[in-house]
Amino acid sequence: MPTIGAVLDQYPHRRYNPLTREWILVSPHRATRPWQGQVERRAGPPPARYDPDCYLCPGNTRAGGVRNPPYESTFVFGNDFAALLPDTPPAAMNESGLLVAETEKGICRVVCFSPDHSLSLSRLPRRSIEDVVDVWVEQSSALGAIPWIRSVQIFENRGDMMGASNPHPHCQIWANSTIPGELARELAAFDARGGCLLCDYLAIERDRNARIVLENDAFTVVVPFWAVWPFETLVIPRRHLSAMDQLDAGGRSALADVLKRITTRYDNLFETPFPYTMGFHQRPADGAPHDGFHFHAHFYPPLLRSATVRKFMVGYEMLGNPQRDITAESAAARLGQLSDRHYAETAR
Repeated sequence: MPTIGAVLDQYPHRRYNPLTREWILVSPHRATRPWQGQVERRAGPPPARYDPDCYLCPGNTRAGGVRNPPYESTFVFGNDFAALLPDTPPAAMNESGLLVAETEKGICRVVCFSPDHSLSLSRLPRRSIEDVVDVWVEQSSALGAIPWIRSVQIFENRGDMMGASNPHPHCQIWANSTIPGELARELAAFDARGGCLLCDYLAIERDRNARIVLENDAFTVVVPFWAVWPFETLVIPRRHLSAMDQLDAGGRSALADVLKRITTRYDNLFETPFPYTMGFHQRPADGAPHDGFHFHAHFYPPLLRSATVRKFMVGYEMLGNPQRDITAESAAARLGQLSDRHYAETAR
């Protein structure tokens, strides 16, 4: 009789995501199916270090006539097209529990990682990424201290494929007056378990070493057992922390290190600037301690087979539940064997 591992490597099966308490379907036998669907265009040559038409470059004018300062490191400003507004008036409706709406206040900010238009997290020096981490901590603390803010979400969309409106290296911070759905689901899962869900999960991963991509003294990067996206990863602190403001100087440096290394490996996988959505989940800013929550980051990259073939969330994924072809174990093995040196630097 085949082992459970052999069965999971070859046959369709379901895997459970304890963070969202949802199932995904894994179909490893489909990994070699022919592809005659949409093919994405390959990324063009790297952009120039300065783009006079880029509204995020130093000294350039943004929408509304605001001119960026000649910044030399990181730069934070209020989003000119904010999805949330701090002066939104209170209002609500509820008709039979079927037509339900309420206004939502919030604050949206943009963080430029560097004045260099041509760079990304994968190409930034580690010291520059440490500066970015410092800004994330400062912004999280400052926004979380506002009495009516309940959640601070830091995220980066990289690449046209992920809907990024500008290639300049940057991320966004949205601070909500409520706790968003994904964080609320994770918070409920942590609360329901009793002990720390991610501490227990990380202990299993480090013992089995089947899905670990890389680690340093403070963080481990894994392709989670329940991953949905082909090369999805989870960045987990090895020490229990509820939010990034609990990182000491060494922890911030270690976070910068793993972010540089995982984004470099993404780029090296298909030798292309790898698109992804990345974001941090940390304890809500609602005044409760949430000591059981474990701070972590998600990377959701869409590329599947090459720089031009992506994973689509359609059909069964929209009507049933998420599905993937390559197993988490095979994805982790491919990412794990890649170099920490960026392919563009190796080619010089």
